[in-house]
Amino acid sequence: MQEPETNDPLDQGTMVNVISPPRVTRRRAATRARLLNAAFEVFATHGFGKATIEEVCEAAGYTRGAFYSNFATLDDLFFALYEQWSDQLISHVAESLAESVEGESIRATIERVATALMVDRDWILVKTEFFLYAVRTPAAATMLAVYRAKLRDELARTLTRVMDRATLPPSLRNPEDLASAVSAVYDGAMAQLLLEPVEGSAEVRLADLLMALIDHSPAGM
Repeated sequence: MQEPETNDPLDQGTMVNVISPPRVTRRRAATRARLLNAAFEVFATHGFGKATIEEVCEAAGYTRGAFYSNFATLDDLFFALYEQWSDQLISHVAESLAESVEGESIRATIERVATALMVDRDWILVKTEFFLYAVRTPAAATMLAVYRAKLRDELARTLTRVMDRATLPPSLRNPEDLASAVSAVYDGAMAQLLLEPVEGSAEVRLADLLMALIDHSPAGM
């Protein structure tokens, strides 16, 4: 196994620092990325609750010292994965909205957004397992709320650039409320897909749910 670039283990109880991360050198960034990739594979294979630091280190080809020079706990590592996933998701949504053309139907826009929101099934499974773990772990729940709020804020800013408030129900005309509603529909749809795979395209199913969320046309119209 490769030796860590530093031997500076952190206390297991150290809280995740999302404000002032340590300076990231090229070597540290490579080590961190390798640990993240390995962790995702281990979490997806064994489940977050059963995975160990040793298994992550073995999969990455590093010692425990390398782990502790980059992450404090497995929770810390999961949040790094969550932030990485969130950044990619927002980027994909922004790109899909940027492709909108004048006169385009709401359905066409929603379908592109639904496609951008779709992620790997293994990630949905890992995220869902961590959510259940956080429900029983107050410290993890507190940090998860911080990261989820950041994701909703980014989504709200992205939607604000293109949303036409006049086309939305009154309760969703605030960008933050719309982002929260979209997040709730998305989380529910992804959890449902784990247990009840739909026939046909999952993207179409998600688009149908998002359309139902914003459709407030009077009956018969």
